[in-house]
Amino acid sequence: MPERTVAPPIKDAIHFDINLKPCTRFSLSNGAPVYYINDGAEEVTMVEFVFDAGNNFEDKNTIASATNYLIKNGTSKKNAFQITEYFEYYGAYLSRTCYNETATITLHCLSKHLKALLQVIRELITISIFPQNEIEIFQQNSIQRLSVNLLKCDFVANRLIDEYLYGASHPYGKVSNKEDIEAIKREDLADFFNHYYLKGWCSIFSAGKLPGDFEQLLETYFGDLKLNETIPTVTYTREIASQKKYNIINDKDGVQGAVRIARPFPNRHHPDFKKAIVLNTLFGGYFGSRLMANIREEKGYTYGIHSFLQNHIKDSSWMISTEAGKDVCRATIEEVYKEMSLLRDVPVDEEELLLVKNYMMGLNLGHIDGPFNVIARWKSLILNGLDENYFNDSIETIRTVTAKDLQDLSNKYLQPEEFFELVVI
Repeated sequence: MPERTVAPPIKDAIHFDINLKPCTRFSLSNGAPVYYINDGAEEVTMVEFVFDAGNNFEDKNTIASATNYLIKNGTSKKNAFQITEYFEYYGAYLSRTCYNETATITLHCLSKHLKALLQVIRELITISIFPQNEIEIFQQNSIQRLSVNLLKCDFVANRLIDEYLYGASHPYGKVSNKEDIEAIKREDLADFFNHYYLKGWCSIFSAGKLPGDFEQLLETYFGDLKLNETIPTVTYTREIASQKKYNIINDKDGVQGAVRIARPFPNRHHPDFKKAIVLNTLFGGYFGSRLMANIREEKGYTYGIHSFLQNHIKDSSWMISTEAGKDVCRATIEEVYKEMSLLRDVPVDEEELLLVKNYMMGLNLGHIDGPFNVIARWKSLILNGLDENYFNDSIETIRTVTAKDLQDLSNKYLQPEEFFELVVI
């Protein structure tokens, strides 16, 4: 029997053995790649169709996101109400999301209903017709939502800082306005749909307790389509703003300012990226970070402040984001720079570094808990042109990165003169 009067030994999370469960891969007859995890305790399934149909492929602002949203709002066989009612009848949830490079259609359902639902998804990606009345409703709602958001300092700050970091014509920096939404035409949506959905590059990711004929179901409903007939390509140039400091008055009666401090940064293929993730966590990436301890807990300038590396496939940036009282926005920025200076000048003590490492290892454990989380991690790797070796190397970096490594990175990247400053009140 175990000795219950003696506490079990404490084991730091950095010593845990963390492995990414492998996924099964195959291709449909048309070449569309499929990645899936057949696992789980419940009879539920997730299937996600990822198209290279993000906003960097559009010729006119908002066309990519409008196409993705309206793809569920009418086919030549069903109207928007019938489509919604169909998915609700089966207790399923269908969502659409448009990003910079990709656009997704995601289904969550009971495994036993997958066949009945896949046939309607086939309709959505083959015979969507974008009814004019649905376009007008979308335009009205989008304009209303935009007008409300433009009153919020944090929304305006997010738009502006991306424009400064990438340029107004860069997919990561361009923004939509009322005129763009009003200019949406049905023929533009149909053309984008035909080029980037009917014939565009598509990858399929799935997880859950999958039916035994899962591969055959995908082949039956999607294997004969013209998916991946053309591989879309696009080139663009990052045009960084020449000015580094901005103060914008969005609401003259506002009492709060949105603060953004950001600089260009290499993407995850760069050798510094994995170590920079550790440094960022220590700096402002979790609730116990340096920025939170100083600016929230000690100074009381804000309810929360965070730093992060933007999750873009091509270019990336390192950003600090917070909202603070308008009278302390400047002081908040100065405190951020003080924390940068400390990281450059003083090596992190081992106790704090161990705490951050254990936190990050625990976070990674959570991120691979369950089949949906595992396939999400695989999707991130695959869409970024990476493999399981990157995951393993990231875990090893967390274990082995030293205080000296982080201090060197701080001196290389955490230099105030390299950062843009933006305050929007």
